[in-house]
Amino acid sequence: MNLLYPIRRAAQLFPANVASRQDDWSITWAEMWIRVQRSAGFLTELGCARVAVLMQNRHEYLELYYSTALAHVWVVPLNTRWAAPDFIFALNDSDADTIVVDECFAPLVDTLRAHCPNLRHFLYAGDGPVPEGLTAYQSGVDAAVPIINPKEPEPNEVTGLFYTSGTTGGPKAAMLTHSNLYWNSVNLATGLAREYHGVYLHAAPMFHLADYGATHTLTMFGSTHCYLRGFDIEALQRTIETCRVTMVVLIPTMITMLLNHKSFGKYDLSSLRRVTYGASPMPAPLLDEARAKLKCSFAQGYGMTELSPVATILSGEDHRSRPDKLRTVGRPVTGCEVRIVDTDDNEVPRGLVGEIVARGANRMSGYWKRPQVNADVLRGGWMHTGDAGAMDEDGYVTLYDRMKDMIKPGGENVYSPEVESMLLSHPDILEAAVIGVPDPKWNETIRAIVVLREQRELTEAGLIAWCRERMTHFKCPGSVVFVEALPKGGTAKVQKNVLRQQYGRA
Repeated sequence: MNLLYPIRRAAQLFPANVASRQDDWSITWAEMWIRVQRSAGFLTELGCARVAVLMQNRHEYLELYYSTALAHVWVVPLNTRWAAPDFIFALNDSDADTIVVDECFAPLVDTLRAHCPNLRHFLYAGDGPVPEGLTAYQSGVDAAVPIINPKEPEPNEVTGLFYTSGTTGGPKAAMLTHSNLYWNSVNLATGLAREYHGVYLHAAPMFHLADYGATHTLTMFGSTHCYLRGFDIEALQRTIETCRVTMVVLIPTMITMLLNHKSFGKYDLSSLRRVTYGASPMPAPLLDEARAKLKCSFAQGYGMTELSPVATILSGEDHRSRPDKLRTVGRPVTGCEVRIVDTDDNEVPRGLVGEIVARGANRMSGYWKRPQVNADVLRGGWMHTGDAGAMDEDGYVTLYDRMKDMIKPGGENVYSPEVESMLLSHPDILEAAVIGVPDPKWNETIRAIVVLREQRELTEAGLIAWCRERMTHFKCPGSVVFVEALPKGGTAKVQKNVLRQQYGRA
């Protein structure tokens, strides 16, 4: 199977269902399949091989995910939070020959044209008039000869390069195949099939696997795709109310922003049936508050881009019937094998902490142009995630930390999510993150970086004393920095590497 199956299935079984809704415009699955065939014809006429996409969430993004697959073209989604040097790096690294932009990123085209010699086609898929020097994507699609009887993509054919954050040497691109993404959709459908019928809001950025990971499962079941252009809390709530959204993916920081926004409660969010969260650990107090206030089912997915992306799921039923498992990230999805291993790749006994590794048809084929890295992270056929975790006797996995983020005061292992969860239970704290800082006596001590709620006051000494009443001494912060906001990446995930650069000195 390949990525054409989900959309062909939708067009065959749900032809009259609304496939995509954007503002006051919509299209059915039967019409969507015709659009995809024309878009693939347009890309073929241009002679495209690698199509980079630099846009906010919109219908054309979804269309391109399918039309590139139909045209045997690699798609290269670009992180909208990057700066110009990052775009230039990724465009040159991927050998992209085409880029599709919207009105937000059209002003960057001249810069990209000057620094990316491989780029030949500059397509505009945004709102308003087509800027000078760009080609109208819509007009090209309308005039193209559709691809009706395509050569079927092979399952192991690469369909896209998906860049992950990199702290040295630039970002790395995971090569994901038709098989990788198809089997991820099947893995999700096996565990959560009933929950993928309805209206889905692309609230997380569509370049990221946190959002894209569910796309093909949603299509397979004839669901409707709606779009949030940029993450704005009031727009999020308004869209849920207007489109009667039933499903959305929100990472923990997004949920924090929603529940604490001044407009929360102003809009009707009763259509929501499920919120899926992931990408970073969910603090216990936040999950409890979210379940109480949103009154819908919650599910958690754990994984990474390199796993297309889901490895484990804590289902809605788990949330309802297994309160003892709410601090885990669930069990491996059908089709993905997960183990916890030591530094020699030997599986550790249940309950002990080690590195989470995974394998299955959803595992990437490797990083683009990174053979030495591939030899390390894919050794033995397993994706070595770099995450510390443990598996219990029931097969539920507890995620502790990134191996590199683990803090070792006095030789003791401290996992930052545990400390952050405690900090977030403080009534005056809105957001918190912890990092390790060098210490001549203890090797490392813990530093908390804290955002206070509006009109709240708290001192460093007061917070440290509060923590020591509730946690083992070596797990408590030894210093606190109060800030206006925490740095966040493309999915609103807190960037620990930036915090270490800013506040990691003794």
